[in-house]
Amino acid sequence: MWLTLAALVTGYGLDLLFGDPRQIYHPIRIIGNLISALEKGIRRVFPKNSRGELAGGVVLVILTAGISTAVPAAFLWLAWRLHPAVYWALASFWSWQILATKSLRTESMKVFAPLKNGDLPAARRAVSMIVGRDTEQLSEEGVAKAAVETVAENTSDGIVAPLIFLAIGGPALGFFYKSVNTMDSMVGYKNDRYLSFGRAAARLDDVLNFLPARISAWLMIGAAAALGMDGKNAKRIYLRDRHNHASPNSAQTEAVMAGALRVQLAGDAWYFGKRYEKPTIGDPFRSVEPEDIERANRLMYLTSFFALAVFGIWKALVCLAWCM
Repeated sequence: MWLTLAALVTGYGLDLLFGDPRQIYHPIRIIGNLISALEKGIRRVFPKNSRGELAGGVVLVILTAGISTAVPAAFLWLAWRLHPAVYWALASFWSWQILATKSLRTESMKVFAPLKNGDLPAARRAVSMIVGRDTEQLSEEGVAKAAVETVAENTSDGIVAPLIFLAIGGPALGFFYKSVNTMDSMVGYKNDRYLSFGRAAARLDDVLNFLPARISAWLMIGAAAALGMDGKNAKRIYLRDRHNHASPNSAQTEAVMAGALRVQLAGDAWYFGKRYEKPTIGDPFRSVEPEDIERANRLMYLTSFFALAVFGIWKALVCLAWCM
């Protein structure tokens, strides 16, 4: 258990230093390929009606999550059998790959740079890589707002939630979480193709993120106060607007971010050429500006550190209790 904690801290540090190791194979890409292959096979077997697609989606969740958990668990067991140092090295490497702190900052700052240089088309292209909405017609403020919202939401999905699962069960449980999160991003759409087929993945993702999203929000409120942002307003907007989203979890950290920055986020958006009406989050004390992307990243970084401290200490206490 101590090695799992050491691997978590090491992986977090490697992520802060180097970000996503793109030159090396990435297991999340492998999980994505697995989902695509399983979807094709499952759709050939199950009836092409709502009940058949719903059942097929359940099978997809079972197979994807099962394989994504069992394979790394087996490799970690073999690594432990070889030597504890081998286990620590492998667990550290996978923890590094599962976390996305620096990568989230890097991708969002690719939006900030062209915005500051007045290159709106380039900023729209950059933000299209990190959001699911249509970006061709976004204004400068719309682009900045989309980037800030992405940083806020992924503080939970990409950092705090994976960190929690890593602390509880090491990389094997971390990959379980990421497999469900990846399924939700690939098949969890409410359109004709995935409304039934992706329902199981979307619901399971909601369940897994329920507590992490709320823990992330409170950690972010503390981080906002520590950074000299408007911590009181962050708490006020969180308590008021945390349910202003179709997802039970997405507005949790977005509400804190909006309150801390004293801006208004969310609202109507375009997806696949269709406008969707959505409630707003926060109060428009001022317009969202490019510098808010930098501020959002500072808040994200300190929130991630608070999460590491809280769950690192919790893991250490569990280890001490286990050893007594």
